[in-house]
Amino acid sequence: MTIKAVVFDAYGTLYDIQSVATVTEQAFPGYGDIITQVWRLKQLEYTWLRSLMRRYEDFSVITRESLAFTLRGLGLGYDREAFERIMDKYVQLDLYPDAKAALTALKGRKLAILSNGSTDMLNALVRNTGLDQVLDATISVDQQRVFKPAPEAYSLVESRLGIGPSEVLFVSSNPFDVCGAKSFGFNVAWIERVTPAALASALVDLDAIAPLTLFKMLRTQMDELGVAPDHRVGALSELPALVAS
Repeated sequence: MTIKAVVFDAYGTLYDIQSVATVTEQAFPGYGDIITQVWRLKQLEYTWLRSLMRRYEDFSVITRESLAFTLRGLGLGYDREAFERIMDKYVQLDLYPDAKAALTALKGRKLAILSNGSTDMLNALVRNTGLDQVLDATISVDQQRVFKPAPEAYSLVESRLGIGPSEVLFVSSNPFDVCGAKSFGFNVAWIERVTPAALASALVDLDAIAPLTLFKMLRTQMDELGVAPDHRVGALSELPALVAS
């Protein structure tokens, strides 16, 4: 394949969204895992709902609303300081350990992020983790005021990079994003971090499913939407060899 640009999803692909559990557990001991998982599920749900309702608010607003829903739903009271401390983690997320090396190895092609994140959130996150030194562009769906997997969101890649879909490799660990990107016309690599076999082994005791296991079942397995990724890889570190082949 002739690939001129490699475009990455941010949350869950380059950045480990589970790293917010460190601050949710500090703020609410014993509740960190359930807060982390429900928060992410509602965050994604709100992007889809607001896109369908055509009532766009940027990702920072959605992240706040979904966190407020989660804490209220769990009956957890909080003060403004605790809330802001948790929110701040979204501009301090941990990079996956192989992310920076993989991006560095892919230099020579245009490298970009296309994310549902708001412009300010993404710019802060990229700067705080040093990816601004290797990326050619950080693209937020803010410009189209609709969230992935809407086709209009993916169209931002060509308008920003000047490269057509057939020459783009889009990389995501999120199945909904993989399906949206493939439907749009990109070449797509899915980072399959949780295999069905690994998930099945965690679902042995159905009476005691951990929140993280439930999240993995709902949001890390490929969706049945009639499209499939071109490539399945287990980690970002496999991408340089894939692109070179």
